[in-house]
Amino acid sequence: MAKVEKTNLTVDTGSVDKLSRVLGAYDENLAFLMRELSVVAYVEGVKIRVEGTAADVLAAQRALSALVKLAESGEEIDQTRTAYCIELAKENRTDELETLTGGAVAITARGKQIKCKTLGQKNYVSAIKKNTVTFGVGPAGTGKTYLAVCMAVSAFKSKQVERIVLTRPAVEAGEKLGFLPGDLQEKVDPYLRPLYDALQELLGLETYAKLLERHAIEVAPLAYMRGRTLSGAFIILDEAQNTTKEQMKMFLTRLGEGSKAVVTGDVTQIDLDGKQSGLVHATKILDGVEGVAVCTLTAQDVVRHPLVMRIIRAYEKDAEKAEKTERTKKTDGKKKGD
Repeated sequence: MAKVEKTNLTVDTGSVDKLSRVLGAYDENLAFLMRELSVVAYVEGVKIRVEGTAADVLAAQRALSALVKLAESGEEIDQTRTAYCIELAKENRTDELETLTGGAVAITARGKQIKCKTLGQKNYVSAIKKNTVTFGVGPAGTGKTYLAVCMAVSAFKSKQVERIVLTRPAVEAGEKLGFLPGDLQEKVDPYLRPLYDALQELLGLETYAKLLERHAIEVAPLAYMRGRTLSGAFIILDEAQNTTKEQMKMFLTRLGEGSKAVVTGDVTQIDLDGKQSGLVHATKILDGVEGVAVCTLTAQDVVRHPLVMRIIRAYEKDAEKAEKTERTKKTDGKKKGD
């Protein structure tokens, strides 16, 4: 068996403070990097020496250098951010991280700054700013809905819009909301809880309640959008993968003067019993239309626990395998028919 050549490289963090932030609590970030890249790392003063195969060591050096730059700019560094730097380091794209430093997308009621954590998120937020209609398509944990709410609150606070409208298809109840107890607000509550939580965090519970009371924040199932014209509003359609083609067309044609819409969804979670998803259809026919942006977020943009990224990738691989098997069956079937 050929002996594997090993090498080592050193990254200088520059100070104890930056070293501490890069390492993380109890060195968890460094431990995670070692596991993910199969390298061994040693802390020597304010430097980190990495040993392993040439490719792994080079990726580790890129990832650590990127983390040092994030520490220098005051960015938060956790295991999720470390995982993202590792992914970019493998592709030699860590230089792009510089675009993530800087201003916040929004500030919560408690003063916490909300910033984009991935390049995909940065592009998504930029698209929302520039376009009238933005589609945010991607798996769970990519922040597509939360960032849409952040942008809605920002637009409302800066008086770009007069109200925020939240909607989504109530597929789980077959759109027959009359069978649920309570008034309209109580009927749709279970479906829009993630949006409520985000609004309450950004506005504070008291302000949120007041805005809801005077209808500056409006919540309604998609079925109630028919026949309306929404002017001066920031509209968010969540879980849009469960809209039909007809529902999506109806929603998009509600836009009035001074309005902006963000449509979010995960095309791997369609519950339409064989019908074509309005989200899938719309992103195909509207991509490239002036004023419309289609942003696709991937497993790389997941900002939850790093395990979520691996779970999503495992499902993606399984889906690709199933699709390949199905194509093979069809090809074999045609050959037998011939």
